[in-house]
Amino acid sequence: METVGIYLVVIFGCGFLARLVRLPTLVGYLAAGFILHAPGIDDLPIIDTLADLGVTILLFTIGLKLDLRMLFRREVFLTTAINLAVILGLTTGFLGLLSTIGVRMLMGEGWQTLALLGFALSFSSTVFVVQVLDERSESHSLYGRIAIGILVLQDVVAVAYLTAMSGEPPSPWAFALVLLIPGAWVVRRLWNRLGHGELQTLFGVTMALVPGYWLFESVGIKGDFGAMVVGVLLASHPRASELSRTLFGLRELLLVGFFVSIGLHVTPTLDTVLLGLVLVVLLPLEAALFTFVLALFGLRRRTSILAGLALANFSEFGLIVISNGVSNDLLDDDWLVVTSVAVAASFVFSTLVNRRGSKLVSRLSAYVPRTASARAHPDDASIDLAPARAVVFGLGRVGSSVYNRLVDEYGLSVVGVENDPLKVANLRGRGFRVIEADATETGFWERCEGVADLDILVMAMPFHGSNLVALDRVEERDFDGTIAVVAQYDDERDELLGRGADVAFHIYEGTGVGLADAAAEAAGLDR
Repeated sequence: METVGIYLVVIFGCGFLARLVRLPTLVGYLAAGFILHAPGIDDLPIIDTLADLGVTILLFTIGLKLDLRMLFRREVFLTTAINLAVILGLTTGFLGLLSTIGVRMLMGEGWQTLALLGFALSFSSTVFVVQVLDERSESHSLYGRIAIGILVLQDVVAVAYLTAMSGEPPSPWAFALVLLIPGAWVVRRLWNRLGHGELQTLFGVTMALVPGYWLFESVGIKGDFGAMVVGVLLASHPRASELSRTLFGLRELLLVGFFVSIGLHVTPTLDTVLLGLVLVVLLPLEAALFTFVLALFGLRRRTSILAGLALANFSEFGLIVISNGVSNDLLDDDWLVVTSVAVAASFVFSTLVNRRGSKLVSRLSAYVPRTASARAHPDDASIDLAPARAVVFGLGRVGSSVYNRLVDEYGLSVVGVENDPLKVANLRGRGFRVIEADATETGFWERCEGVADLDILVMAMPFHGSNLVALDRVEERDFDGTIAVVAQYDDERDELLGRGADVAFHIYEGTGVGLADAAAEAAGLDR
């Protein structure tokens, strides 16, 4: 227990110090890993187990939220292919240049070694990018969905490479995994009987680890990838988003082990640290490449820049690729140290850059080609709200009731905004006018036209944080109409009123009908 106590104190202390200097806590956890690797501190093998569990549950929750259609869009799969090819070439060439100018570790290395290093450094970190998007509440934004799609395809490439390098093809039993499709249908039916408590959380962990991780590993396919596949198979269930939110806290705690583990297995030297830090100069090139390619596909400059900045880091899969190369005697052990330092440094770099994302957009926009309106991406084009006089954000049970009440009782032209594509398709089939977008994204408000002509904005999103962010976005547009917001608790209602809402309706005081009536009354409308 003494060793456990030392680890907890160091990890918590480093995370707390990172928070004090306004860095994400994961930077502190990375530092804790290097500190705990110091001589005299015993190893704690459970850290690696926690790290594996964290990554597995992360990929499972990504699968729960993944829209497979996004993977087949040209701006996702072509951008992924172009990035892998170009970054591989640039990194290999850069390492070759360092070799010619006399960098000791690179002298005498063949092109195969340089190419393997370039391949390992061409991936972006799924773990880190998802953390960044969740902190911003922008995982459902267009740039967030594109970034996650690119990351998923990169993970598929990495899994294919690792499978090929294992020397053993997947077991013939791997073809039996197709039975997971009808099996998922059965599981989705049983899911309805689980309720909303700890049994559902246990269900999620079991699905990620058993039919996900264990079953895929047993037939020779990487288990993390299997967890994501199972998540995708369950994503159509109405409670998929709820399960993802339920697993969020557990996932974040387990991922502490992942960041700590990066520094636990390496012994840095001056040469390896310096070379790892030098490799960070490749990240601006990677960000620029993502940005320019996405802009060429018709995405707005803001969307392209934010996606490029989010993806400007090295990946944990790079560590796995290098570790595999060391195991197969393709690389020396020192390269695992170099890559670990480069990955850790890239997280620090990406943290600092993404914190200034909005400010950097305005500065960098002048260097990104402008998209011609004729070929602008349909998901990134201007949004004309006319002739709507009211907008409802979040079309769940409450939001849908508000929408119908404002239309049927007050005769208003109403438009709904919802970020769940499945829900959008269902609502449109029922006759709702719905825009698929995220009200918490600055880009959505920049694309909107006709906001000044609205009488009422109703924020019925299920998360208090989302409603707060949307309020901030509205304030930036100087909206003069009535703002009505739903709240779950009294302190949340007080905070919403203090932040500019005209009406903050307690969700337990009634249905969306009451919220609609309160909003209409505040706006001075008659039935």
